[in-house]
Amino acid sequence: MQSAHTSAHEARHAVTDHPIHPLLGERWSPRAFAGRAVEADKLRALLEAARWAPSSANGQPWHFLIGVQGSSTHERLAGVLKESNRTWAARAPVLLLAVARSTTRSGHPSAHAFYDVGLAVANLTVQATALELYVHQMAGFFPDRAREEFAIPEEYSPVTVLAIGYLGDPEQLDAQQQERERAPRQRRLLAEFVFEGSWGQPAQLVSPGEER
Repeated sequence: MQSAHTSAHEARHAVTDHPIHPLLGERWSPRAFAGRAVEADKLRALLEAARWAPSSANGQPWHFLIGVQGSSTHERLAGVLKESNRTWAARAPVLLLAVARSTTRSGHPSAHAFYDVGLAVANLTVQATALELYVHQMAGFFPDRAREEFAIPEEYSPVTVLAIGYLGDPEQLDAQQQERERAPRQRRLLAEFVFEGSWGQPAQLVSPGEER
């Protein structure tokens, strides 16, 4: 007999039109996290993966504030979340605030800092999946409150908060969140966002010698 935990996991596995790496297909963003603590060596592995992300001019503009369940930092990170996220994310074993340095090393405005932080978080997320951990990234927080709470300097910008942990039972969520937890994942077709020749013209993506 399938548990709610197992059925939610299977429902959220990506059904792709083309083969992709299993880690990418298995990655999804739950709201239900188990109470199990995340081992320190695994947290170090996640941050090491982020460390080795590519960045513009090797600027490495990413910074992270990490809080584990039971710590003051975790409680304060939960406090900067919007209520719709705090109701479930406060139970996550780990909360992580991603911050971008908005200037280059020479002091000029960085046009790619947020992009580079996104790359670092993507690395972290894939590494988490490899370790059977799950990550839920949240835009629903108060950046100004985070800046004040953690004394973040002006030239640094809070980007997103991540909830990290092992997969939990959806039954701990309210009815609406349970429904979202179990719903099949959906994505736009490639033809809707991959173009060739001119904007809006779907790319054919054929190998040399194949007919278009």
